Amino acid sequence: MSKDRVCTHCKTPIVCNTDDIQACDCTKVDISNETRVFLAGSFHKCLCNDCLTKFDQMVESCKGKEFPKRRSEMQEGVHYYMENEYFVFTELYHMMKGQCCQNGCRHCVYGFKNRYL
Repeated sequence: MSKDRVCTHCKTPIVCNTDDIQACDCTKVDISNETRVFLAGSFHKCLCNDCLTKFDQMVESCKGKEFPKRRSEMQEGVHYYMENEYFVFTELYHMMKGQCCQNGCRHCVYGFKNRYL
């Protein structure tokens, strides 16, 4: 039985086929095992194909890169952007961090900010 849901990341309406997962639209997206491991450790339930592809690309772009521990190691536009004199960390930064702080960050890739919506 398919269920109408929304992507737990971008809130786009999706149809989820939980009773027949092989017939679910998400099975059409080829993602790496690393992305599967990342998503298994997140709060996400159902993701749209665009978000699955985006997460797979972010996981790939994180390979071989060290998490910036100092401000001097961060690149504007990659790890953060400025908004009203405040640092706003990007999705890539949060993914590189390797764990969710559960503070409901604006660009949380772990799905915590949308957990109760």
